[in-house]
Amino acid sequence: MLNRREFVRRTAAASAVIAVPVLAPRHVLGANDEIRVGVIGCGIRGRHHIDRFARQSGVRVTAVCDPDRSRSAAEAARVQDQHGNTPAQFSDPRKMIERGELDAVAVATMQYWHALPTIWACQAGMHVYVEKPLAHYIVEGQRMVRAARKYNRLVQIGTQYRTIRSAIDTIRFLQEGGLGKIQYITAFANKPRTSIGLRDTPLPIPDSVDYDLWCGPADDGPIFRDRLQYDCSFTWDKGDGESCNQGIHEIDVARWLLKEPGLPRRVISVGGRFVFHDAGDVPNTQIIYYDYPSAPVLYEVHNLRAAKGSNEVPTFRGYRTDLCAHCEGGYAMVRSGHVFDHEGNRTHTFGGGENVFENFIAAVRSGRQEDLAADILNGHISTAVTHVGNISYRVGQQANQAEVRERIAGVELFEDMFDRMVDHLKAHEIDVDDRTLTLGQWLDVDGENECIKNNDEANAIVHGFYRAPYLLPDV
Repeated sequence: MLNRREFVRRTAAASAVIAVPVLAPRHVLGANDEIRVGVIGCGIRGRHHIDRFARQSGVRVTAVCDPDRSRSAAEAARVQDQHGNTPAQFSDPRKMIERGELDAVAVATMQYWHALPTIWACQAGMHVYVEKPLAHYIVEGQRMVRAARKYNRLVQIGTQYRTIRSAIDTIRFLQEGGLGKIQYITAFANKPRTSIGLRDTPLPIPDSVDYDLWCGPADDGPIFRDRLQYDCSFTWDKGDGESCNQGIHEIDVARWLLKEPGLPRRVISVGGRFVFHDAGDVPNTQIIYYDYPSAPVLYEVHNLRAAKGSNEVPTFRGYRTDLCAHCEGGYAMVRSGHVFDHEGNRTHTFGGGENVFENFIAAVRSGRQEDLAADILNGHISTAVTHVGNISYRVGQQANQAEVRERIAGVELFEDMFDRMVDHLKAHEIDVDDRTLTLGQWLDVDGENECIKNNDEANAIVHGFYRAPYLLPDV
């Protein structure tokens, strides 16, 4: 097997890559220096970034960028109205970064547009706050980490639970033996979604959108879903489904709790896209088994309601989205900060909010990587974990219930999780005895090189697919 450096070098695209000028790193910003922030991506999350930065003393949002000019114009006007300054407007993040009048860049785009502006900003001497999941492909995360380290930039990922008191205190309680040994973790996302539609004719692109820029490194073909924005999250080309989009949060907390520094030893996923019959191709029902040496981590996704015709949402022990640490002396919902005995009686409650944006600004002022609560390396590893789970699914085959049970036989915890999935699908009148399930492969993970052992099809997804000229820089 190749080491990581050679592995990435050999698979880098040979054609020209769009780049921005490499500038000298900036000086450390002191307590009295104004920090100028440019925000890339002016959707719902971008608006949140703008407000969280602009409300901090000594921080000014001086630029906004979006390939949809109507979005950037609306946010510029809102910044003027609510925060008292008029930011410059850009469609192309390269132009914003090349201008060189920023100390930090916030990347609030969809994940397929995370890697390029993060790397470009690091090369230009700017610090970066980038949304989760960190990257659309594992190789992107590797190079983003390299760029942060090579150019000595601070890069924070939006895994805000690294700063939330309920998670911090619950993890401390469990790591100090509050419930004895941690036996396994069940993480779950019960998030109702709706169909993204399936059109007979391509979706018209608004005149305000630079479609080539909007697509960037991803496919620029016609769209047959009903909406341009966000719903691309439910296609493999530009998104990664719920187990990555939401799962990065729970997996990151699970790794933190278990003190697991890297990827699992092996992984398998089972699921499918049911009921919707739309342009989406990521699963809306999915289970994943991450085989860690300290304790297994299991993840389940339910984007459907509890049953056909129901408005109820599935839960795990009464919770919609969280991770449950099953321990010798009880269990804990780690994100929520609730601890229970084996009879279900709550014994401890930990609470408190998060300050991940404030933490980033404080680290920018100190210039110390160790002050970051959610450094890019942890964000990369946790994102890569979710990717290997999805890769198992993506290289899987259609199967029925019996074939799934044969493949996962002997993995008792995963068999129990599959039982719950079968019950859920039957409640939607899905025939699991027909070949309606996607049965992923057991994949052995090479943690040192962050790839899959002896599986070319899986490793093609590790390295990703890019559209020229939006190719990944070889940092």
